[in-house]
Amino acid sequence: MKSNSSRRGFLGAWLAGGALTVLPAASAASSSPDIPPGIFNVREFGAVADGQTVTTKPLQSAIDAAARAGGTVYFPPGKYLSGTLFLKSHVSLNLEAGAVLLGSTNLADYPRVQPSLRSYTETYVNQSLIYAENQENVSLLGQGTLNGQGAAFPGDYLVRPYLLRFVNCRKVRVADLTMLDSPMWVQHYLGCEDVAIRGLTVHSRCNGNNDGIDIDACQKVRISDCEIFCGDDAIVLKTTLDRPCRDVTVTNCVLSTLCNALKIGTESVGDFDNIVCSNCAIYDTDLAGIALESVDGANLENITISNIVMRNVRSPIFLRLGNRARPIYAGAPQRGLGSFRNVLIQNIQANGADAIGCAIAGLPERAIENITLSNLRLHFAGGGSHADAGRDIPENTVAYPEYSMFGKLPAYAFYCRHVKNLRILDAQVVTEKEEARPALVCDDTEGLRLAGFEATQGSPLLVLRNTQNAWLQGNQSPDGNDVYLRLEGKRTAGIHLAYSDLRESKKAIERDSEVAPGAVIEFPGKP
Repeated sequence: MKSNSSRRGFLGAWLAGGALTVLPAASAASSSPDIPPGIFNVREFGAVADGQTVTTKPLQSAIDAAARAGGTVYFPPGKYLSGTLFLKSHVSLNLEAGAVLLGSTNLADYPRVQPSLRSYTETYVNQSLIYAENQENVSLLGQGTLNGQGAAFPGDYLVRPYLLRFVNCRKVRVADLTMLDSPMWVQHYLGCEDVAIRGLTVHSRCNGNNDGIDIDACQKVRISDCEIFCGDDAIVLKTTLDRPCRDVTVTNCVLSTLCNALKIGTESVGDFDNIVCSNCAIYDTDLAGIALESVDGANLENITISNIVMRNVRSPIFLRLGNRARPIYAGAPQRGLGSFRNVLIQNIQANGADAIGCAIAGLPERAIENITLSNLRLHFAGGGSHADAGRDIPENTVAYPEYSMFGKLPAYAFYCRHVKNLRILDAQVVTEKEEARPALVCDDTEGLRLAGFEATQGSPLLVLRNTQNAWLQGNQSPDGNDVYLRLEGKRTAGIHLAYSDLRESKKAIERDSEVAPGAVIEFPGKP
């Protein structure tokens, strides 16, 4: 196709390392190595921008031309109605401000593509508006919009395309776009390496499974400066195949969702390692603000989450090691029970939490290990009863993990079961309503460190059941407290109580008949 670069008047933009580099306009037909990568205007390939005409073929022709030379496919302002577009190596799609790529509402415009990389997602969806597999150095950039028109796709899985899907790709860049109304997950990155996602506005509550960003068994991923308002999990790291998800950063994002805001799991066949999330604001979220879950065999470790504020979030923190053990596909081998260790969560403020509380729950056969929660300010609804405090909580080993999976917990703040080396440092928990449950219950725990813990209600305030080697120091009982600490279970031993102000408690320690008299070791500093 004949091209006239002077007629375009467009200077392509490429984001590289955070810097904006200006590329000169070049002929779409040029392949001279002396000319920088070209700009390929979709209008010159016959694309119609009326929002009514399906213009998939001309758009794909522009992508194919750019792939031959390497360059940028430019969308001027207008509405481009399209089915699946296949993005190729060394190609950037650049949507100008005012340019809208509209997903067709006709499912026939989305060919079914089964990735060569097998994963559990092959039972979900195999259609997409934009798709790339086994490609390198690909990007979607600009101030324009992707609109999936997701409300037009009723039904369950397999009939609702992704808005964007990258499979087994390297050097992926997605920046500054607005993404609206996906029929399924908004964007799915499966088995990719070196992924940078920056400055996206994602609004999608028009259908089921409207996850904001799904990072699936990827490595070397950076997510930053995104605003997400979605129906399902906002930013979720998962592994639907036996590859790790590792070396991931998430920072400076604003999130609101009808499900979980920052989540690792539920799908967790491959391991999770070396992940950091920081500086995020979460609001109006119907499930957990932070949810970390390994239930399909993954080893989850070396996770740091810090500087998170939450407003109107049902549960601030949920940590779960389970054993659903779902295979990658029918007939594939199961990994067996995974592990959960070395997690640091710090500098967290949250309000609007409901009456359920926060669970940190492993299994009898394998504990969650090495968890540190520090500098917390959490507000809960309260309203729990003595009956709630005495509930027998089932293990729910194979159940789908969700913060509400155990019902109203025996503690209004933290219920910790099957945990080793748990540290809760400098935490303040507040309830809005009268509360009969303890603030903290630890059941089958070892190596507890509780320091600087303040709670407004609860009698007993703390319950340690079958807990060994615990240090409680620098704590304070609330005004009018009847019992500060209750000890239960014949395995409870080595409870060190030191340097705490318990003068407001009518009774500092209460034991049941199974607890040995020497279970508590008191140090100077206790009045």
